[in-house]
Amino acid sequence: MSLFDDPPPGGSSPTGSSPTGSSPTGSSPTGPARRKASARPVARTKSTKAAEPAASGEPQVLSVASLTRAIGERLKGLGRLAVEGELVGVKRAGSGHIYFSLKDENAVVNCAIWRSRVGSAARFDLQDGMRVVCYGQLDVYAPRGNYTLIIERVEQRGIGELLARLEELKTELRERGWFDRSRPLPSLPRCVGLVTSQQSDAFQDFLRTRSLRWPLYPLRLCSSRVQGKGAAEEVAQAIARLDASGVDVICVVRGGGSLEDLWCFNELPVAEAIHACSVPVVTGVGHETDVTLADLVADHRAHTPTDAAQTVIPDRAAMLAQLERAAGYLAEAVDRALLRREERLARLLSARTLRGAGWILDERARSIQHLGRRLVATGDRRAERAGARLERIASRIASQSPALKLASAEGRLSALLPRLVRAGAAPLEARAERLALAARTLESVSPFAVLARGYSITRRAAGGEPLTRAADLTPGTSVETVFAEGSILSEVSEVREGRESES
Repeated sequence: MSLFDDPPPGGSSPTGSSPTGSSPTGSSPTGPARRKASARPVARTKSTKAAEPAASGEPQVLSVASLTRAIGERLKGLGRLAVEGELVGVKRAGSGHIYFSLKDENAVVNCAIWRSRVGSAARFDLQDGMRVVCYGQLDVYAPRGNYTLIIERVEQRGIGELLARLEELKTELRERGWFDRSRPLPSLPRCVGLVTSQQSDAFQDFLRTRSLRWPLYPLRLCSSRVQGKGAAEEVAQAIARLDASGVDVICVVRGGGSLEDLWCFNELPVAEAIHACSVPVVTGVGHETDVTLADLVADHRAHTPTDAAQTVIPDRAAMLAQLERAAGYLAEAVDRALLRREERLARLLSARTLRGAGWILDERARSIQHLGRRLVATGDRRAERAGARLERIASRIASQSPALKLASAEGRLSALLPRLVRAGAAPLEARAERLALAARTLESVSPFAVLARGYSITRRAAGGEPLTRAADLTPGTSVETVFAEGSILSEVSEVREGRESES
């Protein structure tokens, strides 16, 4: 087998460079030897005939170039060929050309696709192992004596054709938007639907995983073939039946296998059934590296059937542990709430508002005393300011030294002095009257003034709050009556409820 890095001289290379290839032994010239071989001119003759017998009956002696040229013309005479085989050693050179070998059970032929034809010759990625049909013409690379099939078009065969149809179907469904849907899976489905073969290992793996995560979790199986002709239609019908049965999520699983074994999951009926399903669909087909069309359309792709079971079946032990943690958190939260309310109730019980109402009178008394002191201080300050002002005026008058001005000033002072005295005394008198009025007001609201008018305060002899209702006493109870001056102790002989008019 040999690979080429450049096109042979017989081909139509767009760059015009001469290709080099490997010899039958696998060696290839490099460096100056390669450039020398590529640059060596090839002698051409006008005759296109092969060997002509000599007069003596011996074959004509030909040069290597003549022989190679004759072989090349014979190969070109075969015209356009179609060769089927398996791709081997696919390589894209830095120049843009593609080189590979086409083989079958008995032979190998070297092939090349020039850079100018890569886009039109192969409309899919060439990969080793593909079975293809190559269309082109044979050409000979004279410096090495190798012949190469110059490819014009490549078509897939067998699995290659299936892969080509699959790629076309993927492109069509992607344009429809079937690969973009991803519905959330229920965290606790009421019933899980399962599509697989009842005799498959995937079904046993699914049941084993269910037993480990949640034994006897509700599961509804719709058995169908998962391989062979007609399997795709059975899988699609099973998905539709489970969807109509009322399950919350559907799993489509199958064990590993070759591409042909998994092919039913690449067919359109299965993709349509998954897309039309009203509940989320989880696929677990093959192994992690296997990606089918059903996986792309499904709402969630699991790597294996076991992974699919772990995705849809809840972990009972984990949920119980979560419930226990939540119960602990709830009990702790209730204890904290009760403790906060107890602390708040204790603060409210210690508040002076609830201990008694005497503090209100005490605060009012302190406020009145404070206002009285402010009133007196204000009067004193104003009197001081007035006296200071009088002193300043007197000093200004005394500073006037001329006798006549002094006499005139004395006369004016004598006339203005009474007015000045009255003007200074009037604010003091007004404030004194306001102070007296405040004192009378204070005296009128004083509880002692009330007692002085003939009222009294009655309370139990043992002490306590003043009594306001006769119903609070019973005959025989000792009471104390407080007057403006002194108090008396007496015993209740009769209790009369209600108000009595004065006689």
